[in-house]
Amino acid sequence: MRIIYFLNGKKKVARKSNSDITITESRVGNRTTTRVLAHKDVTLLKADVSYPCHINYQDLYFLNGYQSWTDTKEYKLATQLRDIKKSPHIISKMFAMSAYGDANFYRYSIRKSHGYDVFYSKGKFESFIYNLNYKVAYLIIELIKDRSSIHLISDVQGLDIKVGQEVTIFDYCYYDNFEKGLYAFWDAFPIRNVKKILGYTSWYNYYQNINADIILRDLDALDGRFDVFQIDDGYETYVGDWLDVDPVKFPNGLKNIIDRIHAKGMKAGIWLAPFVAETKSKLFQEHQDWLRKDRKGKPIKAGGNWSGFYSLDLDNPEVINYVKRCLNHYIEMGVDFFKLDFLYAAALPIYEGRTRCMVQHKAYKLLRDTLKGKIILGCGANIINSYEHFDYLRVGPDVSLEFDDVFYMRLFHRERISTKVTLQNTIYRSFMNNHLFGNDPDVFLLRDENIKLNKEQREALSTLNALFGSLLFTSDNIAEYDKEKNKTFDTVLNIFYNAHNRRYITKGNLIHIQFELYGQMKYLTYDIKKGVFVNER
Repeated sequence: MRIIYFLNGKKKVARKSNSDITITESRVGNRTTTRVLAHKDVTLLKADVSYPCHINYQDLYFLNGYQSWTDTKEYKLATQLRDIKKSPHIISKMFAMSAYGDANFYRYSIRKSHGYDVFYSKGKFESFIYNLNYKVAYLIIELIKDRSSIHLISDVQGLDIKVGQEVTIFDYCYYDNFEKGLYAFWDAFPIRNVKKILGYTSWYNYYQNINADIILRDLDALDGRFDVFQIDDGYETYVGDWLDVDPVKFPNGLKNIIDRIHAKGMKAGIWLAPFVAETKSKLFQEHQDWLRKDRKGKPIKAGGNWSGFYSLDLDNPEVINYVKRCLNHYIEMGVDFFKLDFLYAAALPIYEGRTRCMVQHKAYKLLRDTLKGKIILGCGANIINSYEHFDYLRVGPDVSLEFDDVFYMRLFHRERISTKVTLQNTIYRSFMNNHLFGNDPDVFLLRDENIKLNKEQREALSTLNALFGSLLFTSDNIAEYDKEKNKTFDTVLNIFYNAHNRRYITKGNLIHIQFELYGQMKYLTYDIKKGVFVNER
């Protein structure tokens, strides 16, 4: 084990206790916990430990992505993770594409594959690792391809430890058997019994082009089976100005619509991105002091959506009060369900003395504490921090209206929009469902209009979402469904509510799935590359 830290501006390395720090390690069963007690004021840079590991290039390795949109699947080690820094630099910089993932603080390499907080391998050599230090530091798991070793890194960069203070830098479980590790993970994060929810969201048909007429028309089309009707992006004037509803699109505001949703027996949902503001917003233009700045005093760009958007300063009490005020505004209006998006932006800035994980944990706790008793769907959020704070979490990127989105987006960041990618994430992160949170696999779409997914891809998307998720949302106007689509919809709902004992095995580009429905075993084979089921029996 190695701990790298700064003392009086000088970098130092410790492999055991010294006059600066005392390192205490304990092992109980498969759990290892390491603590550091400071005898002088120090700032941690990195802590890591290596284990010998039998690497087999034919095995499958699950390497969890940095945040909920990051592509995640079972890899063979010949697969290289996409490095945004090798993408066209001008476009990447213009749209701040490196901000969405971990590229700004983790150096990608063709020699290594890496993931966060949860890892497993299947094949000749099995293992399962998970992080229990989720309030302090992310656990980065590296596989060194040309060495038989696995490398665990505690992301403690920037953590200040004062004299006499003790912090936990590692707390993880390491199993050399996949099944034992998986069941131990489930024991560590007990079943939550989250409710399955059928819902509607306006985004994946109209995107920002919504208005009161469209919303009320689609609301009237829904029947009593739906639990939630959620208004997505497009109701606000600009991202960041959450108290300003677009007066042209919604001349009577949102309150009457929320009342209409409740009158139909559904919960009312709203979309917000509470930790960011776009450049066209009043917040950005009038409150530059609310933006988190880098060491050069420049606002920190969080991405290229809308007119470009920036991270708010969560150390500023006025920002915290504003976030609370916006959320409470919608609570008072009667909103029950909050889809909170672009949450990774909370930890893009450096917050002196704290780790990224600590910053995210505090930010997500702010949301949970403010929205007591309300349902929270986290989106674009770091996985392990979402535990305890969110009822549901999106586990993949946005569904695209063509299977793998436009070709040039495949050159860029790992958090890109893609139905192909989100379905992989839906399957491979399914073991988290009902333990860390309820999984949101994103929407199913059966309509024929305004979509380039073919019929078979739409049916596979709907079925897989129903099998592996706890939320089942659509953006279709279901009043336009014909007899065939209604029959498919009924089949999907039956699977969503009644399927049990799901299992899958990956073989090449195929995923063989089995599940139990009314006491009978059902079998599906999903083609990852084509996005369709290739046989059923």
